[in-house]
Amino acid sequence: MFVTYCRVSTARQGRSGLGLEAQRAAVKAYLREGEWRIAGEFVEVESGKNADRPELAKALTMARLHRAALVVAKVDRLTRSLAFLSRLLEAGVDVRFCDLPQIEGPTGRFMLQQMAAVAELEAGLIGDRTRKALAAKAAWYATLDEQARQALRSAGKATQLGGDRGARLTAEQRARGRAVRTSQALERALDLAPVIADLRASGAYTLAALAEGLNKDGITASRGGAWSATQVKRVLLKSSVLPSS
Repeated sequence: MFVTYCRVSTARQGRSGLGLEAQRAAVKAYLREGEWRIAGEFVEVESGKNADRPELAKALTMARLHRAALVVAKVDRLTRSLAFLSRLLEAGVDVRFCDLPQIEGPTGRFMLQQMAAVAELEAGLIGDRTRKALAAKAAWYATLDEQARQALRSAGKATQLGGDRGARLTAEQRARGRAVRTSQALERALDLAPVIADLRASGAYTLAALAEGLNKDGITASRGGAWSATQVKRVLLKSSVLPSS
């Protein structure tokens, strides 16, 4: 039994079938011999740089439930991200790639581990090169006089790092940023809800008592500091559970 997973990079490709049919054909060719059944097919329409793929999560869950192998048309559909490769390794699912038919079982897991190691090395090298390039650019900026910096600003180029880089966020980008922060805050509040419930059950009824309990448990506030009654109130408002002050 198998579960198949296909990914296309854009919504337009998803609607048109561009790339998707080729992947389905590769999967069909891979499975053409022997008796088999497809438990489910999952199609993701996302960027390869995005490790948060809900359809893949569903595919992995179904593969675990059915003790089935996950079949992917091409190895590059799953292996561009270190975090993503680590997630696959932790999923406990046999992953097979149609363009690497000899890789499956323990050998396949070993190959995924090597791919993860290479991805980690590459990420580290890129980060090191980026830091060195930024340091060199910062040193160059420091040598500019105000007239040269003004000329660069007039040309729409940044004259310093960490400050005005000649770009402005659009209203849509700012709105997306706010939405992400709101989602993260809500997720944090939901994670804290059972902890706060335990504290209240042990007699911590006020906001101050809850803050003290969280601090004693070694749980930091959202920005890493100690809890205050006001911060606890904000968390409880997000989870719609507000005790008396």
